[in-house]
Amino acid sequence: MIDARLAVLCVALGLVACSSAPPVADWQPNAKSSMDRAVAAYLAGDTRGASAEFDRSRTEISRTGRFDLLARAELMMCAAQVASLAFEPCAGFERLRADAPPAERAYADYLAARVAPEDVALLPPAQRAVAGKGITDETAAAAVKGIEDPLSRLVGAGVLLQSGRASPAVATVAVETASAQGWRRPLLAWLGVQRMRAEKAGDAGAAERLRRQMDIVEQTPQAAR
Repeated sequence: MIDARLAVLCVALGLVACSSAPPVADWQPNAKSSMDRAVAAYLAGDTRGASAEFDRSRTEISRTGRFDLLARAELMMCAAQVASLAFEPCAGFERLRADAPPAERAYADYLAARVAPEDVALLPPAQRAVAGKGITDETAAAAVKGIEDPLSRLVGAGVLLQSGRASPAVATVAVETASAQGWRRPLLAWLGVQRMRAEKAGDAGAAERLRRQMDIVEQTPQAAR
């Protein structure tokens, strides 16, 4: 689900489960299923499939004319990019920033590792510890590991890496999370971080082992393209 994956920017696209409730407008399940597929495809490394599914979801949401829902959709994809260490401007959201609610603006700034201290309270509770200025190398890994949702956990790790606060322990948590979920794109990205650090430390053995591990991931049928 859009909100459950990140524990953020809630409601909107969830399905109504109660049979006595009014019928659900068809754009809602259409947008939700396309968004779910878009994120899954992106994390699997299928850029083309992710783009096609996201376009479908955005088209469905656009039928409502609601800035808040469009902003949330854009942030969902940008969060998947941050989780995969693709630190690019969230261009789709920025086009909507002027009309987006404060929580969405705060989350966009969080994804860019520049959320203002006074806006931390607008973030989902699980992400506030990561966004706090008092985090240290010793507490960073615990803060990330404490995030229950796997994708949200990787987003938190990505934010820490952007801000230069991702300790080796944070990278280990990220690798373990991506590996457990079978998410090729973020797994390769975080293994790359570990390999680079091993090379800088002069640990040729560890760097070579990480290279072999990356080769295994890259050679799977749905590796990033």
